[in-house]
Amino acid sequence: RLWVVFGSAGERDQEKRPAMGAVAARHADLAVITDEDPRGENRLRILEEIAAGATAAGGARGETVVIVPDRAEAIAYAIDRAAPGDTVLLAGKGHEGSIIGSQGAVAWDERDVAERAVAARLGR
Repeated sequence: RLWVVFGSAGERDQEKRPAMGAVAARHADLAVITDEDPRGENRLRILEEIAAGATAAGGARGETVVIVPDRAEAIAYAIDRAAPGDTVLLAGKGHEGSIIGSQGAVAWDERDVAERAVAARLGR
């Protein structure tokens, strides 16, 4: 199974959000929708707009389409629930060193967050 953890930036390209959700619902088995630089925009509205596109494309809210606003929690959610042989794709923030929210930029290291989630899953 393919898990995708992704979001859409705030104050940018609002019209693409439903389409992003639809693509995720069509091509991933499980979509975890999360923050990706919400800036000053309402973060939950961004996530709901993406989820609306996913459910319109056949995704099942709460089953194959899940909203987890905090990105670190979303990554842990997917890694904790992935089965052997599953792939967890973290899209959108990989190389970036910050997440920009309403209070400005906060340091972010997606690789470190993912490694900690895997270590927690493995009990290390």
